[in-house]
Amino acid sequence: MLHERHFRNAANAPSVDGMRILLVGATGTLGTAVHQELTERKHDVVTVARTGGDLQYDVTDPAQVADLYAAVGQVDAVAAAAGSVPYKPLAELTVADYQAGLTGKVLSQVALVREGLSHVSPRGSFTLITGVLAREPIVTGAAASLANGAIEAFVRAAAIELAPQRINAVSPTVFTESLDVYGDFFPGMKPVPLADVVRAYVRSIEGQQTGQVYAL
Repeated sequence: MLHERHFRNAANAPSVDGMRILLVGATGTLGTAVHQELTERKHDVVTVARTGGDLQYDVTDPAQVADLYAAVGQVDAVAAAAGSVPYKPLAELTVADYQAGLTGKVLSQVALVREGLSHVSPRGSFTLITGVLAREPIVTGAAASLANGAIEAFVRAAAIELAPQRINAVSPTVFTESLDVYGDFFPGMKPVPLADVVRAYVRSIEGQQTGQVYAL
């Protein structure tokens, strides 16, 4: 009986073959790698960035997020692979800096979900990006920690209302491939290969979990 139920549930699961995926932040280091992997897995990926990709939109502007979905139409999944936050010593962070972090990483991704509810298929998914600073703070990273923690809390809360649509977050530490540039900002922290982060995106998009924060 257990085996029969298992196969019946598997048969009811949506196909992961050839999904149409909206990838935001597609021209950065992570976005480029995610795009390549999803394309190799035979998905139809629509790429978005401010100045590159298939479509050019600034997702920190809610009006442009609405225009983006109007242009793209229906998709099976939305994945965000970029978000901007300021890095400054705590005493130097201004109200404008905190607002920039919230706008650049939190509200932009929340808008992708809010506007995307009617554009993502009924069993489709959202994958957002956070980062290690939600759980492992660094000097100059208060605004980033605030933004990452907010997104992770949002993902857990949204998951209980979105079903059968799904939502998860990918929360990596510094990329191994970026240690030469950013390694000094993450002293003593174990880096993660970019390929492992990309696999977390695949797990979120093609899998069945929701409300998860994939910490790497």
